[in-house]
Amino acid sequence: MDISKSSFGPCFFVGIGGSGMMPLAMILAGRGATVAGSDRNLDQGRVPAKFDDLAAKGVALFPQDGSGIISADQLVIASAAIEASVPDMIAADALGCTRSTRAAMLASLFNDSRLPIGVAGTSGKSTVTGMIGWILHAVGRDPTVMNGAVMKNFATPDAPFASALVGEGEAFVSEVDESDGSIAAYAPKIAVLNNVSLDHKSLEELRVLFGDFVAKAETAVVNANDPDAIALIARLPRGQVTTFAIDASADLRAENLRPEPFAIRFDLVSRGVRTPVKLAVPGRHNVSNALAAIGAAMAADVSLADAVKAIAGFTGLRRRFDLVGEAGGVAVIDDFGHNPDKIAATLDTLHAFPGRLLLMFQPHGYGPLKVMGRELIATFVERMEEDDVLVLPDPAYYGGTVTREVTSADIVGQIVAGGRDARHIADRAEAAAALVAEARPGDRIVVMGARDDTLSVLAAGMVDALAAR
Repeated sequence: MDISKSSFGPCFFVGIGGSGMMPLAMILAGRGATVAGSDRNLDQGRVPAKFDDLAAKGVALFPQDGSGIISADQLVIASAAIEASVPDMIAADALGCTRSTRAAMLASLFNDSRLPIGVAGTSGKSTVTGMIGWILHAVGRDPTVMNGAVMKNFATPDAPFASALVGEGEAFVSEVDESDGSIAAYAPKIAVLNNVSLDHKSLEELRVLFGDFVAKAETAVVNANDPDAIALIARLPRGQVTTFAIDASADLRAENLRPEPFAIRFDLVSRGVRTPVKLAVPGRHNVSNALAAIGAAMAADVSLADAVKAIAGFTGLRRRFDLVGEAGGVAVIDDFGHNPDKIAATLDTLHAFPGRLLLMFQPHGYGPLKVMGRELIATFVERMEEDDVLVLPDPAYYGGTVTREVTSADIVGQIVAGGRDARHIADRAEAAAALVAEARPGDRIVVMGARDDTLSVLAAGMVDALAAR
């Protein structure tokens, strides 16, 4: 489907509050389209501030009962979580509405842009996308940015859910998703590949998807610390590739990492020139993310000096190692960690400094538990320290049919067998209360999980509960 700016008709988003749906709706609305939508979280009264923000941008919101779909002229865009039995989908079929997936709509906008910059990989996509967007914004390039997370640099009291930026410049920066295979629809001029690791698909499938993605680009910016990523570019012309790495040979090399609790410094070496860099986000993984973003910005004709100056001002994303607050000597951190690589990066970053970790990990579905169960267990067993505590509630569930072959209790049992303190507390509120009761000064509570915006609300409530003790 080719959807150009001039052809926007009325668009109706089914599941408009989703992390991938909301920024797309905001971009379309910002470009002049008439946008409406529904969401089961709206019907259930969850995260009302998000829907207030959409309404303030002129988006009409409806119950997910079919009442918002009234004309065959509407283009109906549905998230992957929406079943055919949802009343909105039944109404769309009855009226003969044109249908699109989120990925197809995004890919069309992306491919239509003059400078499509795509960020791929199983970890770090949102952060690198935000970093590139911020660099291009800071140097006056006025980009459009499509992100799966709120970019703190662009969030204001009037726009608290800034997961999208609508600009007039030529660059369209977007993270691209491999989980549903839709990455195949994107044609980037600049392609970033952070890493290739187990998440939603097998490694064999991922190698094909990521390999085809980077081969399309005029410039591929690739992580030389990742053997699978490097293997995928072996056949590409050397002039088509920019490599980045920490303490390894690459076009952009980071050395002398100096961690701070919520920041990190390092030296960037490129063509024999050493440049000091400071990030306002912590962790070795964010050094790698910054190298990727700087490489992409340079491919878009931003100088190294300007990119380094700009990235120092990047303040991070919500739910990415996000310090929610502190009370009673206990810090509460909200984090998107949900696959083995992301969880390992968060734990490693925190363990660089003293203090016990009290972890709550909400799996983002029963399917991911089945696919990643063994690797999740290994990550927690290997990365937790002796006095750390892990609590798993039941996975996020939003209705529909689902097989429950692997449960939170199964994962906990294996982690306990590996010698770590892990507990299954099915109800999420009870799991959070257990960690608050357990916490003592110097501890860090970390709330981890994906697909569920209410985890941020839960984390904020934990800070309040700590303060009230």
